[in-house]
Amino acid sequence: MTNIEGIIISITRNSILIVLSLQISFCTGQVNEKPVNNTTENGINNQQINSNQSTTFPQIHTNLNGMVREFVRTMYQDKKGTYWFGTNGNGIIRYDGKTLEKISIEGLRPLNVVREIVEDKAGQLWFGTDYGLIKYDGEKFSIYSEKDGLQNDEIWGLTIDKSGLIWVGSTGGISLFDGKNFTPFLLPETKVENPKPMLSDKLVFKFWEDRNGTMWFATDGNGIFKYKSGEFIHLTSKNGLTDNNVADILEDKQGNIWIGTFYGGVSKYDGKTYTNFTKDGIIEGIETYNFCEDRQGNIWFSAEGYGVYRYDGANFTQFTTENGLTTNVVQSILEDNKGQLWFGTWQGISIYDGNNFMNAKDKEPWTK
Repeated sequence: MTNIEGIIISITRNSILIVLSLQISFCTGQVNEKPVNNTTENGINNQQINSNQSTTFPQIHTNLNGMVREFVRTMYQDKKGTYWFGTNGNGIIRYDGKTLEKISIEGLRPLNVVREIVEDKAGQLWFGTDYGLIKYDGEKFSIYSEKDGLQNDEIWGLTIDKSGLIWVGSTGGISLFDGKNFTPFLLPETKVENPKPMLSDKLVFKFWEDRNGTMWFATDGNGIFKYKSGEFIHLTSKNGLTDNNVADILEDKQGNIWIGTFYGGVSKYDGKTYTNFTKDGIIEGIETYNFCEDRQGNIWFSAEGYGVYRYDGANFTQFTTENGLTTNVVQSILEDNKGQLWFGTWQGISIYDGNNFMNAKDKEPWTK
């Protein structure tokens, strides 16, 4: 455990962000860029591990009737109960409980990578893709790109805060979208010593708004920034973070912040100290993400090459291929309205019903 001393930085939101590159893209509607006038700124189950999994499908489990070439990167169930799958190479797939449908969007070349799916208060769905931000209003899709004010079309992070503002994290930086206009949002210039971004030093992989209204930004190589009321706190490896390359963040029902990283495993932060379960030898795998808190309050997450873990508040339980998981490489986790847990892997989809892992096709009727 390490005591935290945050670095507080205050900056103003009306800083000018320069877009470094523009690409040709498509849009179904025009969005006029307008600056925002605001004075504030922006017990362990040890099992045999097999991490040498192939990324091609041997058809162990369903891959959504052959619609998925590689893996399901994100999954979401909307307010109506419809399942949405964002894939790594095959765009958006929709499942209404009876049939599967691969989505084609008029005016857009074949959509490839979909990394995030969120839903707003009006029931509109938003997709963070490699071609920009896509909105589905229940009838049609609208596409927003760099020409509409996005920092970059390659989106990795996406969330909607309590006020309805959409936060978009791309390789070009953060954009705020109020439904009409995009506005750049700048993080402080402070950098960790010898930063090593994997994609971009402007990229935020994950946003999280905690119960107190503080925004958390998981960055590519520059630790975590916390933001509220015009002030930033910078959390880095110098003040307790185990790794500056942060992959995922989640606040649990107890108010603890779970932090998954690319090289330092998983930690729990109680607001004062970090507990790193990987460094302490409690879990295996240094690349951790896909946090999901189920309705019982269990915390689930994946560890690259080591399957998934469940934390019940006292002990961690590891699940791997020996327990029926498709592979030990899991890219997404979802709890649906039936209480089932879905695991999108490199070799299809598994479902956990509370007792057993099984093929998704054995629990859902799409292959019948």
